[in-house]
Amino acid sequence: MSQGFLARPQMRSLLGKRLRFHIVRAFIFSMSVVALYKFGVAEPRKRAYANYYKNYDAVKEFEAMREAGVFQGVRPKGE
Repeated sequence: MSQGFLARPQMRSLLGKRLRFHIVRAFIFSMSVVALYKFGVAEPRKRAYANYYKNYDAVKEFEAMREAGVFQGVRPKGE
């Protein structure tokens, strides 16, 4: 009857091999999070700002705020 012995544990370079494995996984995970943020948040936000400012008229906006009495130092037109 033969006895089965357990394999000896690896003692040298164990930390280096585990670190390499985990660093690669962490890098891949972080790059995927960056890509998701870029295409899920940043790009739609850029498009929304571009669409907003494409037709934005600052003078018209100023006149509307002036008529509403938002500014203290500017009288409404007609006064």
